[in-house]
Amino acid sequence: MNRWIALSFCITIASGGYADPPVTPKPDPHRVLEISEQPGDLRLEKLKTLNDHFPFVVPENSGAWFSRAESLRRRVLVATGLWPMPEKPPLNSVVFNKTQRDGFTVEKVYFQSLPGHYVTGLLFRPSKPRFDRAPGVLCPHGHGGRMQSHSDEEIARQIQQGGEHFEKSGRTPKLARCVQLARMGCVSFIFDMVGYADSIQISHEVSHRHAKARPEEKRKGDDWVFFSIDADLRNQSIMGLQTWNAIRALDFLASLPDVDPDRLAVTGGSGGGTQSILLGAIDERVKASFPNGMVSTAMQGGCYCENCNLLRIDTGNVELAALFAPRPQAMTSADDWTRDMMTDGYPELKWLYAMIGDQADVYCRPMLEFKHNYNYIARATMYQWMNRHLNLGLDDPVIEQDFEPLTDQETTVWDEEHPSPSVVGIPHERAVCRWFDQQASAQLKGMEPTDAESLKTFRATVGGAWQIIFDQGIPKKTTYKSRGKLSSNGITIERGMLHDANRGAKVPLLTVSTDQATVDQVTVWTHAHGKQAAFQSNGGPTDQLEKLLRHGVTVLLPDLFQQGELISETNDDEQQRVIDDPRSYSAFTFGYNRTLAAHRTADLLAVIAHARQQGGKQVTLFGTSGTAAWVAPAAAHAGPLVDRALIQSDDFRFANVNHYRDLNFVPGAVKYGDLPAILALRSPYPLAVVGDPNLPAIVSKAFTAAGKTDSFQAFDSTDITAAEIDWLVGKLSH
Repeated sequence: MNRWIALSFCITIASGGYADPPVTPKPDPHRVLEISEQPGDLRLEKLKTLNDHFPFVVPENSGAWFSRAESLRRRVLVATGLWPMPEKPPLNSVVFNKTQRDGFTVEKVYFQSLPGHYVTGLLFRPSKPRFDRAPGVLCPHGHGGRMQSHSDEEIARQIQQGGEHFEKSGRTPKLARCVQLARMGCVSFIFDMVGYADSIQISHEVSHRHAKARPEEKRKGDDWVFFSIDADLRNQSIMGLQTWNAIRALDFLASLPDVDPDRLAVTGGSGGGTQSILLGAIDERVKASFPNGMVSTAMQGGCYCENCNLLRIDTGNVELAALFAPRPQAMTSADDWTRDMMTDGYPELKWLYAMIGDQADVYCRPMLEFKHNYNYIARATMYQWMNRHLNLGLDDPVIEQDFEPLTDQETTVWDEEHPSPSVVGIPHERAVCRWFDQQASAQLKGMEPTDAESLKTFRATVGGAWQIIFDQGIPKKTTYKSRGKLSSNGITIERGMLHDANRGAKVPLLTVSTDQATVDQVTVWTHAHGKQAAFQSNGGPTDQLEKLLRHGVTVLLPDLFQQGELISETNDDEQQRVIDDPRSYSAFTFGYNRTLAAHRTADLLAVIAHARQQGGKQVTLFGTSGTAAWVAPAAAHAGPLVDRALIQSDDFRFANVNHYRDLNFVPGAVKYGDLPAILALRSPYPLAVVGDPNLPAIVSKAFTAAGKTDSFQAFDSTDITAAEIDWLVGKLSH
């Protein structure tokens, strides 16, 4: 017998008769959906991971692309912690111990990319220079390190398959490309990724194998390390440090007297390909690029050093590589995650290059007979590319030649005369994070608005960063479907679903009004627990809602993402969703997915757009306790579309968030001035803040700089009273 039938039968016997017929429940006036109905919001589906699909959709015209490209470059800089760019201290570079080989020389190098942090590597030069000032090629090596060496079995297999031609040079393929580039007349520099070879100050285990949170990552005051919440809140990451090191390595290469700073190129494979993509995207000095093994619409880079928060939201490696256009760029496709490039990625790159430059300046060579590699065949493709686009003037094809292997003594940077750095490990991590933080704090302090011109700079730089963090604006159009109205005691509640098709978002929405209300005056009210919080347990309005209704205001009450009816089995209202990955790192989730605060901000903006589309002549924004993380950015972004914004902040600061699963976690929030900076970006449009006695002067300064001192109001009360409601609806000016 079916267990549910059996259960019903037992209940019937126990009650002495048949069960009463089911009672049809009265409709819940505060619920838009039926109990069993799903909202159809795409955001409730599985979170995106680095192994998903990242297609590149080419904009319709060059103007649209250049606008998109500007935003993407800013995204890369914000995500890597380099917006605005830190000041560049002296490199204090040291070049020493020259080794002579047939056709090239090798020298050891170290310099400081920032005070106390050393970048190490090897500098390859032609024995007989062909140019007064030679092209410079930067060679980020990728995983395995610059000294990666194939075993006897592996090099034999590579030669047998045709992946390598020589036993000696093919054994160290990452050095092989530096050697051949030098023999071609270039100066090439291969520098150590963090944690490889002579880069010993932050270990390989921490930089590339960080699986579990370390005790030092717990909040401990003013000193922190990478992967901690403090680092996340400042967009500090190993990927960011490596990007900074790459920029400084290019500085070093360009500073050499025998290098032509107008003929600089970059090429790297795998993780080095990732670095090549990012460097090419943000540094215009690079004139030719060959990012190998990572330009793909599939896997985006599985290492900690290839991921940082905010980087690949609505974008991917192919589009990031496209930021190099129209400068010449080439790559290969192999039997790995790049295997589909010839039909998914490369055609789009060709179309973009044809639209804004020359289609011949982008090339992808199919090499599906080989697994993931930067082998002899791939390197040969790169040599022809550099020969052509660095104007080397060599006959094609350039054929790589064998060379006598370099010894450990010839390639190890640190020795008795050049001792390795004494500050390593946790103390060094803290020093690096502290330096980046000091740079950012000084820059932010220098941009505090004092007049119209400084306010403009503040908006461009700090506001530009927040635009990336909360990256969805007012939708041009929303659609709304009513689910019916219910009236009681003079109050009418209309239930409906608001659809923002561009985001795939659906927002359950209550429109509450009285007989005296008109659509002229609309208040959008957001609460930490959604629309239900505006009502008492008996279904009647709370005092605050009743006060608004008495003013003849129509009140819009939404359930924002992960509130009320937008809570599913895969998320709740207690913490942020993260991907199913045991590794303890925020960027594996928030490098690909928006934060909850960003989603809720976008939902609020959609509700504001709906209020305007419905004819609201005066739209106000009301954020009660616990909502500052999303109502403040919504108010700042909406600008004049919100006539007045009232925020009960309760002294909220993003800096007090203790874990990346916290509902209010926002990467980079502390670096860019926390909540006060967002409130300052609301100027010159009317803003009132309640419950924040420690609000910094930057907010009032921004309104003064805009000539709108009277538009900012800081209430002394700790809760919303009748006076605050009067201000919100325009009945109280001060």
